Amino acid sequence: MNPYRIGFGYDVHKLSPGRSLIVGGVTIPHSKGAKGHSDADVLLHAVTDALLGAAALGDIGTYFPDTDPRFKNMDSMVIVAKAVLLLKEKNFTIGNIDATVVLQKPKISPHIPEMRKRLAAVLGIDIGEVSIKASTTEHLGFAGREEGIAAYAVAMLIS
Repeated sequence: MNPYRIGFGYDVHKLSPGRSLIVGGVTIPHSKGAKGHSDADVLLHAVTDALLGAAALGDIGTYFPDTDPRFKNMDSMVIVAKAVLLLKEKNFTIGNIDATVVLQKPKISPHIPEMRKRLAAVLGIDIGEVSIKASTTEHLGFAGREEGIAAYAVAMLIS
């Protein structure tokens, strides 16, 4: 078996008034938040899918289906922690994470250091192995119209 495994994750959520905007485990002040079954942390969901995909263990819905009331409003850090346990059971080590959050407003770059710190902690890796970037869509598409937020992530695992 190849000792290096790469996984890709993607997630998207609608933005709605009356919800908190939680990205990378950090609550960001804004008039809209991400709508979803859990806390709708788009970044953590994309990272989780990248990790699970790299290990060929399915996707986030396999373990946390949005039809299960037990997961209603769940903190997505719990979801990432479960993925980490699954990886350990299969003897995988996380090499690094690279992720991009796509959002027109608000600017999240001031919050990225805290996101990196929190994500590194739950993953059990050095903060230098966690890259988080932000991008707008120059007012194009659902993110540009401020209707939603998306995230892309890649993860490298070592067996």
